[in-house]
Amino acid sequence: MGNGLILGIESSCDETAAAVVRAGSDVLSNVVATQMQMHALYGGVVPELASREHLRNIVPVVRESLRQAGIEAKDVDAVAVTAGPGLAGALLVGISYAKAYAYALGKPLIAVNHLEGHIHAVLMESSESIHKSSESASQRVSESVGSVVGDAAGNTLALVVSGGHTHLYLASLDEGVWRYRNVGRTVDDAAGEAYDKVAKLLGLGYPGGPWIDRLSAFGNPRAVPFRFVEINRGTVDEPSFDFSFSGIKTAVLRYIETHGMKGAIEDRRAALEKIASPALDDVRALCDAATLDLIASFQAAVVGNLIRQTMAAAQHFGAKRIVVSGGVAANRELRARFEAEAGKRGLTVRFPAADLSTDNAAMIAAAAWSKFAQGEFAGPTLNATPQLRLG
Repeated sequence: MGNGLILGIESSCDETAAAVVRAGSDVLSNVVATQMQMHALYGGVVPELASREHLRNIVPVVRESLRQAGIEAKDVDAVAVTAGPGLAGALLVGISYAKAYAYALGKPLIAVNHLEGHIHAVLMESSESIHKSSESASQRVSESVGSVVGDAAGNTLALVVSGGHTHLYLASLDEGVWRYRNVGRTVDDAAGEAYDKVAKLLGLGYPGGPWIDRLSAFGNPRAVPFRFVEINRGTVDEPSFDFSFSGIKTAVLRYIETHGMKGAIEDRRAALEKIASPALDDVRALCDAATLDLIASFQAAVVGNLIRQTMAAAQHFGAKRIVVSGGVAANRELRARFEAEAGKRGLTVRFPAADLSTDNAAMIAAAAWSKFAQGEFAGPTLNATPQLRLG
């Protein structure tokens, strides 16, 4: 089994990342080259530009990940790469490089679902690194991740919430292999996408999630009574726990129109364009009380909906453990309210560290560990799957 070292590569959207992780939990390096500043000029990710930047960044990022890990390329036992979901061109850059790298080293290639990676961003932080040469690889996998879920036979409920995804999964560990069942998904916009679109409507910068999270602390979360329509595409025996965030985006737009806020928004957008790196005080000074109340009310409604659906699913399936991952998992109000609600219900809830909430390669390498132990390798025909599903 070698040293249990997996080189992970991630390029599903606008982050070029590489990491070296030992045995699915011991992060030796985690390097990310972000394109955020470039895409901010366009108010969102431009796929063609993202692919070009991946081509520019992937070689130095992989080299730096090996350097920081203190190893040489020949020391890794496998190369793991995101196969989907994501932007087709961006995925192909990472996959093509990983295939060539693994072939040149004579090492196995492992395809990882990006959504599974986000779940393992939580699991790997809560597990203990176990390196016992007398144990089988599958036994080491079971032990190293078992501490995060307690009784591995029981279900863990995972909420993956980001700019492109809002999904609920039942995750369980079966003989060293993680299995997933999708029990809820967004029927339109993802939660993070709604954050970015609302921030753009309000003349704030990209990405919008961090700005809304920080500015919401200065507004009244009960000022605007947003409502969510209940979505039920399931049956009595098999209910669905789906999400929809396009409606609240439209509600914000209507509120702006009916309350005469467009002029102030254009002024704010123009003022922020003149500030190279605006600080919180800069942005707050450009927001009046009505805007701050709208921001706080929007965030409170979205977070409330995420919590209600997740807790309803946990109750229905008898899950006692919840993991929340993805870029929106870095949201401070979401973390605080999830912990409070889980505490009332006697549930445990875990989040990744801030640097593991957004796209990174450590989570890809961690998710690949059980596949490595089981010999679940990808062939030379591996291709990008932009709409790849999990479970």
